[in-house]
Amino acid sequence: MNDGTITLPWLVIRQDDNGNRYRVGRYATRPEAQKIADSLDSRGHRQLYWVERVGANGSSSAD
Repeated sequence: MNDGTITLPWLVIRQDDNGNRYRVGRYATRPEAQKIADSLDSRGHRQLYWVERVGANGSSSAD
């Protein structure tokens, strides 16, 4: 963060009942991302929500 940019390494991912995956949002901390995922998951729909961390090369990995 030396260049003045904000790092948002945590993603919330949604998977619908057809298996399609979408990025819901990016967050600075895992607890913040998990809170959003839990809130969305508690709505009782058939979608799945989880948190992933973006790697140094920009790819995400399940965490």
